[in-house]
Amino acid sequence: MARLFGTDGVRGVANVDLTADLALKLSVAAAHVLGEAGAFDGRRAVAIVGRDTRISGEFLQAAVMSGLASAGVDVIDVGVIPTPGLAYLVESRGVDLGVMLSASHNPMPDNGIKFFQRGGVKLDDRIEDAIQERLDEQWVRPIGADVGHIRRDDSLLECYIEHLADSLGEQSLAGLRIVLDCANGASSVTAQRAFELRDAEVIAISCVPDGLNINEGCGSTHIGALRSAVVDEHADLGLAFDGDADRCQAVDAKGEVVDGDQIMAILALDLQEHGKLAFNTLVATVMSNLGLIKAMRANGITVDTTKVGDRYVLEDMVAHGFTLGGEQSGHVIMSEFATTGDGVLTGLHVAARVGQTGRPLAQLASVMKRLPQALVNVSQVDKARAEEDMVILNEVTAATRELADNGRVLLRPSGTEPLVRVMVEAESQTHADQIANRLAAVVANRVGLSGFHG
Repeated sequence: MARLFGTDGVRGVANVDLTADLALKLSVAAAHVLGEAGAFDGRRAVAIVGRDTRISGEFLQAAVMSGLASAGVDVIDVGVIPTPGLAYLVESRGVDLGVMLSASHNPMPDNGIKFFQRGGVKLDDRIEDAIQERLDEQWVRPIGADVGHIRRDDSLLECYIEHLADSLGEQSLAGLRIVLDCANGASSVTAQRAFELRDAEVIAISCVPDGLNINEGCGSTHIGALRSAVVDEHADLGLAFDGDADRCQAVDAKGEVVDGDQIMAILALDLQEHGKLAFNTLVATVMSNLGLIKAMRANGITVDTTKVGDRYVLEDMVAHGFTLGGEQSGHVIMSEFATTGDGVLTGLHVAARVGQTGRPLAQLASVMKRLPQALVNVSQVDKARAEEDMVILNEVTAATRELADNGRVLLRPSGTEPLVRVMVEAESQTHADQIANRLAAVVANRVGLSGFHG
């Protein structure tokens, strides 16, 4: 059986790949695996369950809660909430388990199930595999008073919103005019309130979810509407979140995009200035722009790189005690306040930096110069051979020498498809495109089955 869990839980088309039956079975198996591993300390377990605004989240959440309660777990239903909000509540309330129904930035028909264990952190691969192995096992079901109780608690959402606002300490956002694009997703119930608690003037767009419009032409993956709104409203900046609000992209006063790498640069310098950037190190993935690494180096900050995926960023941060990390996509982790990426938290601290310094976002973002980047996907290839073929490796070495300190080359096999991604950064887009296409052709010729496409 293929592995159900990806880099961020179980995900697929709701009611096709991800059914109510599967959601129930996953929840039961998770309760059994974690319980037998000692995660519940031998007592009656408590779980918090939430969802984003997708219509399918309603029946999937009901299935998850039913599964947990049938396995003897007490369940707290918090309704619509961002993924980082659920993770925060699991940690702050000391509960045993959290389950989030969301497919993040994916289209509305998709959905997903993310599990969090005690402390508000995602499950490791070993536990996920154990859950999958036990989906269809026979088990003794509790009866009577031993079944779980399900209750709704809307007050916990307000606790999370207050946590977001409190993370700024005494810093006010008064005088800042900010457009928030909530992607018709989970931040629709948190973002405006959190910013207004810090006295920002807020214009909220894409903030009326109807179960069907999440991520539809809006949010961090469709940033055009935000760019226009910031200019039209004469705002100081704009912030866009994805469907479950664990990502943030920004827009300056002229409507120019400030991506996750630039956001990390801004926050790294802020933390460094206040003595809070642990070991003077920022954690980023191999896909972050070389411009970020150069900018940090120029300011005495080390960049520790990981594989692509926020879980790998977090693992590195936890292992070494780092306080800031993230991805170019805008998934930024500030470990002083969160156990996972939090888009609204990130946006608050970016806005606070603007207010604190009195400098516009464009000027703050200019600390790093993004190198032009080319990405070519080489499809239908033998991924394993691509990493070992000496002709390919020699071509990569030659291209790296050609770019010297003014660019870089990365070949990255897809984790789920017979595909290799060729990424090249150079001082000009033309040069990056030329090298990327040249390398892609070599990969296709050496290990390809049916050529390549960009």
